Amino acid sequence: MGAQANIADHNPWQTRINQILNLNLTNAPAEGRPPGKDWAHQRWEEFYPTEYTITAQAGVRTNNGFRNRFQHHEYKSKEFGENGLYHSTLQWSNGSEALTITGTTEGIPPRFHPKMPLQERNSLWTFDGTFPPKLLKMRYGESLLFRHYNALPISPKANNGFGLHTISTHRHNGHNPAESDGYTQAFFFPGQYFDYRWPMALAGHDSINIDASDKRAGGPDGAGGIKKVQGDYRETISSQWFHDHMLDYTAPNVYKGNAALLNIYSALDRGKEDHYDKVNLRFPSGTDLDWGNRDYDINLLMADKAWDKNGQLFFNIFSVDGFLGDQMLVNWQYKPYLDVRARKYRFRLLNGSVSRYMKVAVMTEDREPVPLYMIANDGNIMEHSVYFANGVLPTQAIAERYDIIIDFSQFEKDTKIYFVNLMEHKDGREPEGTLGRNKAFNDPFKRGNTCDPAVGKFLEVRVHDYAGKDHSMNPADYVKGKKKMIPLPKFTNKELANATHRTFDFGRSSGTDTSPWTIKTDGGQGLTADPRRVSAAPTVGDVEIWHFKSGGGWSHPIHVHFEEGQILSKDGENPPEWERWARKDIYRLGDEVNSSREITIAIRFREFMGSYVEHCHNTQHEDHAQLLRWDIENPNQAIPIRSPMPSWEGVKYVDSFTLPSYKTGDEDAKEDFNDD
Repeated sequence: MGAQANIADHNPWQTRINQILNLNLTNAPAEGRPPGKDWAHQRWEEFYPTEYTITAQAGVRTNNGFRNRFQHHEYKSKEFGENGLYHSTLQWSNGSEALTITGTTEGIPPRFHPKMPLQERNSLWTFDGTFPPKLLKMRYGESLLFRHYNALPISPKANNGFGLHTISTHRHNGHNPAESDGYTQAFFFPGQYFDYRWPMALAGHDSINIDASDKRAGGPDGAGGIKKVQGDYRETISSQWFHDHMLDYTAPNVYKGNAALLNIYSALDRGKEDHYDKVNLRFPSGTDLDWGNRDYDINLLMADKAWDKNGQLFFNIFSVDGFLGDQMLVNWQYKPYLDVRARKYRFRLLNGSVSRYMKVAVMTEDREPVPLYMIANDGNIMEHSVYFANGVLPTQAIAERYDIIIDFSQFEKDTKIYFVNLMEHKDGREPEGTLGRNKAFNDPFKRGNTCDPAVGKFLEVRVHDYAGKDHSMNPADYVKGKKKMIPLPKFTNKELANATHRTFDFGRSSGTDTSPWTIKTDGGQGLTADPRRVSAAPTVGDVEIWHFKSGGGWSHPIHVHFEEGQILSKDGENPPEWERWARKDIYRLGDEVNSSREITIAIRFREFMGSYVEHCHNTQHEDHAQLLRWDIENPNQAIPIRSPMPSWEGVKYVDSFTLPSYKTGDEDAKEDFNDD
């Protein structure tokens, strides 16, 4: 472990690699991180890791419970303890075998459903090779070393038809230095590891609250207090995920299992609902632990999947317009149920699909709406909560996260409540439309109400009695006109007037059958991905205004790495309330009702430098090849950072090149903006 990559140790699989691939490696490095100063960890001593985690990407297998000892609740406290709702994690019989697993993950087999076949080792590639999906819990003020081993097959052919054995891990959307962002060209090979260092620093670390005196900026210290940190408390992030970002193979690799969830705990979002210190927002969570209770805080990774005639996970590598699965899964389970108490819950909803947009409705078994509040958008707690009386959330694009609160105390014991997908697709181009509540509720595919079998109920919730006290906040107290949860950071008129503008047009211009998806930058030619090309280079500390555009007939959820933006306008109008109070990292382009043909955002670039990317998060579009590189540079930097070129024998560098407007941006867009 060090600031620079380890090139002294050799890949322990070197001999086996030579045998299988007929190579003659003699000095294959153990670490896949690009070597030398170019990709050394920035500010290593300042953000020296105080915590670490180790994981291996591997073929799926039965869970042997080896991570049980790392569970914060230890399967002993509250709902995870004996007699708790979640202590019996699995009880089922498929007719030929029965299984009961009590209070642990040990013994859970890799199945989507008890009556479905076991998944073969190369059908799924997951973190540690196990179900259920991983959840990493982190705190502000604790810099983390995330060591990711690549334990995938040496031969690229050993993949059951899709997926590539080289990987790069992106923490979406971490305020991380570029060398730890999971840059698409900084991938590594089987037998290697990659040390990602996530500083867990608030944006604005170098310019706001630099004496770390603001108790709202920090994380739980484990003893009831707050470990205060520098930075802007208004930039606090809560619900994230991390996933593969391999160049040209992000879609199949993420679909195959390279995706995990991440909860970040802070002074404001402590995960302990009875901690009354006038800082903690007391979201539904639990009370037993000092931080990070998950008794009433549930992560839901929603994604559509398909399987072949043998019941193995299936992916169509040729569907470059976008891949759709046949059925919705939640946390990799087909139509599961969840037991809840009659009290308030927080749900962290992530759309982890390849190309599918969703519109989630929550309703009772009698098809009555279940009211809910949105409290966070893209993992960022909003200034105000937003109430949805009809229980229907806005359209949720790929990689978008919505945190919501539902109060189940209004329902009697044994009431059944359903999460239902209303949004229909005919192909991966864009959503087809939205079904009504009644049509979507009861097997709409079988009844001929849709051609899309992923429309309908995908999660059942069963209400149980609650004898405890609900200490969590009331989201109704934080709607517009009342209290604020986390105020939005502000951009001054001077900052906006002086900002560099950039225009990115997402479409098919200049495309071919093999590489159909392009991005035009600042009115230039439509280009496909090239990791050597720098399309934009803001200077660290700058504020910029970016304009995203697209023609009709397609939907593009645009993701900008590193920093959240604030939407200034959508098709020239103010954004809706659930986006007006939020900082975003996914921006929906298209004709769908909650999307826009043109979106304008303001964004800052602070603390760290290096190479990042921007792309369509319909990952089939990203892979073919709607992605561009942009860099954060030092003032007066004249030469862009070199591009890494990984191989089995190590990482070399090649020179980068730039677009003509990479520094100046779009002057015409700036003039038009200031005239308006």
